[in-house]
Amino acid sequence: MAPLVRVGAARDGCALVKLRAIVHFPYPQTGCPMEDVIELLREYNEPVPVPLDLPDEDQLVEIEEEILLPIPRDMRRFLLEVSDVVYGSIEPVTAADPHSHTYLPEVTATAWSLGVPRYLMPLCEVNGNYYCVEPEGEVVFWRDGDLTDETWPSVWHWARDVWLES
Repeated sequence: MAPLVRVGAARDGCALVKLRAIVHFPYPQTGCPMEDVIELLREYNEPVPVPLDLPDEDQLVEIEEEILLPIPRDMRRFLLEVSDVVYGSIEPVTAADPHSHTYLPEVTATAWSLGVPRYLMPLCEVNGNYYCVEPEGEVVFWRDGDLTDETWPSVWHWARDVWLES
């Protein structure tokens, strides 16, 4: 699988290059079409011996009841459509298997116990730091006990800029 690199300096620019094939995916500089990111994630999904499952809407409702937070709209779609993707060096949260180390309620409980504000929903843990989703859908980065200035407008921007480049 060829690694991806972001072309251009703008954080919200969406141009990716598949290095080996030199395939260019041009996106508008002001947006990040969700369908294109989903397509890229599906394309780069790595085969694993035990594939992950996607949750259904009932499982997401159970998770919301367990963590006492509504799942933001884009994160909900992310969980329903691409939380079974395995790619790169980081592992976003999952919602189908309660025994998984990436199961959203467990990751949330751990993040909150470490000081992540309770209004934030963890999206991905990396070395004890957390990418989290705000109620309005913006992704923020919590590192070393505090929120940083790093933000992404949506989980799809984060998936493109962080996950696909991991």
